[in-house]
Amino acid sequence: MARLLQGPSKLHPSEWHNANSMQRASTEAQKSRSECMTAESWRLVDEIEKTTQKTQSDVNKKLEQRREEIKFWRQELDNKLEQIVHETEILLTFKNRLERALEGCKEQLVIAQKCLLYRRVGIDLVHDEVEQELVKEAEVLQRIIALLGHTLEQTNEQIRRNRSAKYNLDMDLKDKFTALTIDDYCASLTNDTPYIIYADNAMKLEGNFVSPEDWIDFSNINVEKADKQRNNSLALKVLIDGILSQTANDMRKQCEMVNTAFRNRVKEVKDAKHKLETLLAMVMDETASQEKNIAALKKAIADKEGPVKVAQTRLEVRNHRPNVELCYDTVHSSLMSEVQEITKNIQRLKDALAQAQTELKGLSRRQLSLEEEIKVKENTLYIDEVLCMQMRESLIGKLGKWEGCLSVSAMLRFSFILESAAKN
Repeated sequence: MARLLQGPSKLHPSEWHNANSMQRASTEAQKSRSECMTAESWRLVDEIEKTTQKTQSDVNKKLEQRREEIKFWRQELDNKLEQIVHETEILLTFKNRLERALEGCKEQLVIAQKCLLYRRVGIDLVHDEVEQELVKEAEVLQRIIALLGHTLEQTNEQIRRNRSAKYNLDMDLKDKFTALTIDDYCASLTNDTPYIIYADNAMKLEGNFVSPEDWIDFSNINVEKADKQRNNSLALKVLIDGILSQTANDMRKQCEMVNTAFRNRVKEVKDAKHKLETLLAMVMDETASQEKNIAALKKAIADKEGPVKVAQTRLEVRNHRPNVELCYDTVHSSLMSEVQEITKNIQRLKDALAQAQTELKGLSRRQLSLEEEIKVKENTLYIDEVLCMQMRESLIGKLGKWEGCLSVSAMLRFSFILESAAKN
């Protein structure tokens, strides 16, 4: 009980001084460490601030470089797009020319075939120079139609490839525009921009990221494809120009050959018709002369009826002389000779009449034959000079339009040369 009431033990004064010294030393040490920590913190803050500013500045520079790179490729793609669109438009014009040329060739082939079908009847149905040239023209046109059809297929395929290259350029340009818009927005952001947020998931590499090399290769491939199709288009235009020019020359040359053959043949048929008409006039004159001859022969035969009747009547009367008076005297003998002579002459006249009538029938047949032949020649002239030649007159106009198209093509080529020279 007495120990319970006893107070705490007292410390020695030295212990008290030691405790105070320790407190002071510990506090000063803590204060020193705190000051060092504060100084280190300020240094660290300053260092991180500078590092952050430097890093952000580097990112801004890289972002600016990236934007310039995107702008460069966008300009390249835009130039190629403009070129491929321009070439496609020109190629469409060439396609239209090919289609019109092909349609014109088909129409001209129909005309040539109609001329072959219409020409000639009867003796004029001959394999003459005109028919030979028309057959050759039909063969030339069939070859040209096949060539133009194949070239038109090539043109359609090239237009399809141009449009495919244009589609790739359009898609690439669209992506470049979107990327540039995004990077422009990123470049505009600052530390004081409102509505900037924390995005913890931004560090995750999600989606189909590509390397910068693949990015460049992708656009470069699109540019190279566009250049290739543009060059193919240029080569195809030269080919089409050459084909249209050569085929137009071949058609004009053959057309002139056919027309010359037609003119020569028409002249030849007209000469033949004129000669036939001359012969017909001669036959008709001879027919009239022969008809007069027959009439004269009939009259001569009729005129001999009187003398023969007189002579026969005399003989008949004298045969009734009585008795010895029935004498075969010189009178009776002369009468007998007269009757025989007249009868013989009448027969000669009848023979001449029969021969003259035979000749008249021959002349009539010859007249009909000549008239039919002249009608054939007239029909031939109508077919060749009216039907065929008038149909063929349209060929000259169509060939003229074709050559007009060639002139337009030459202007397009000249403008392209000027444009290329200006770019260089």
